[in-house]
Amino acid sequence: MVVLREHMCPGLELQLVRDLRAADISTVEELVSADLEALAQKCSISYKALFAIRRVLLAQHTAFPVSGADLYEELLSSTAILSTGHPRLDELLDSGLYTGELTELSGGPGSGKTQVCLGVSVHIALHLKQTVIFIDTTGGVTAGRLQQMLQSESSSAEEQMCALQRIHVFRVFDVLSLLDCLYSLRRSGLHQVSVGGACVRAIIVDSVWAVLSPLLGTSFTQGVSLMVQVAALLKTLVKDFSMAALVTNHVTRSVSGAVRPALGVSWSHLPRTRLLLEGSNQSGQGLSSWRSATLVKSSRQPCHVKVNFDLSWWSRSKDEASAKRKLSQT
Repeated sequence: MVVLREHMCPGLELQLVRDLRAADISTVEELVSADLEALAQKCSISYKALFAIRRVLLAQHTAFPVSGADLYEELLSSTAILSTGHPRLDELLDSGLYTGELTELSGGPGSGKTQVCLGVSVHIALHLKQTVIFIDTTGGVTAGRLQQMLQSESSSAEEQMCALQRIHVFRVFDVLSLLDCLYSLRRSGLHQVSVGGACVRAIIVDSVWAVLSPLLGTSFTQGVSLMVQVAALLKTLVKDFSMAALVTNHVTRSVSGAVRPALGVSWSHLPRTRLLLEGSNQSGQGLSSWRSATLVKSSRQPCHVKVNFDLSWWSRSKDEASAKRKLSQT
């Protein structure tokens, strides 16, 4: 179910949303299946206006058939692969993040999820020269951290500043603010956040668990509905604007004690690729920046493959960068 919210489509204003809820209409499904003539009288709105809103909502939320040939041509013309900047992660992800798809990083506290997201955003902005939208729900993103990582990648102050301008940070701390942010990005067509002709090629949400889990614990039905709405918006954005999405999630334990991504089955269908981040065995040798990444879901690669990688890769000095690049090529 998709909850009705203001500005979901033209004409759907706040007062109308309130009137619809007073008439026991709170979701898109309930609106499109309601008796519009009776509903128009209850909400003091013309039948014509309500019919127009219904038609737009049907167009936005109804699946339309497309031929396999058209789908294949669209895939060839719109898909791009964005390197994460880390050769071990790129190897695990079959070269990197794919546009039109969502990749999830799950892990416990201190597993390196935010550091990976920052590293990916810096690499895309600096080396690929593309714009990145970074939605921060935990307060983990600071200009100082981004600047430090950029300084280790480039000695040019001009390049560093240009890259910083390509990273757009939105801070939201609840699911309604996240939905407002995603709706705003969709309405703007992402033109407002493009810089110097650079396209928006990636959207990062760190983390979805932080804003969704409180609702799933208190009001489960409403929480699942809002979670599905967030999922639908992310899928629409990455498909319509040919972007790659990277989100972070928490972990839980099954009855058997196995670690698995949080948010349950409803969310698990959204990511095309899922990585589980954990502490690496190499950390026991004093290398605390090392983590392991396990591929737990993929449509392209064999699952349950694990690699060890160094979180400090994106914060290394320039000399270390050159040495590690040569090492990764051998």
